[in-house]
Amino acid sequence: TMTSIKRYHVNEENAWSEMVEAGDFVFLNFCVGNVGQSVESQIHGALDDMEHRLKEIGLTLESVVKVDVLLRDAWNIPIMEKVFRERFAGKYPARKTIQTDFAHIGGPDGLHAQIDAIAYKK
Repeated sequence: TMTSIKRYHVNEENAWSEMVEAGDFVFLNFCVGNVGQSVESQIHGALDDMEHRLKEIGLTLESVVKVDVLLRDAWNIPIMEKVFRERFAGKYPARKTIQTDFAHIGGPDGLHAQIDAIAYKK
């Protein structure tokens, strides 16, 4: 039923929710952090953001089953993979990486990495 859907941190102005819990799954969007710093630092920041949100509902990165990683430059995939090896320690989510030109106020010096995720809660 619709009542089993919980929305967290709803942004009325931009018409989205940061996290949506539906049944056994949790959907997270726009996980970012350390914007303006190195790509490696931004990927860590995005995972910190994700970890922080998941903690709110009693989950960890281990519960993440699928991620879409958005990078400004696809040539940074090896950096992202290095960070994922550190942070997920063998319990890797299914993953898709997309190169995109972010519409971000910082331009080319601003946002380099954003992660959307699906976590399993059981």
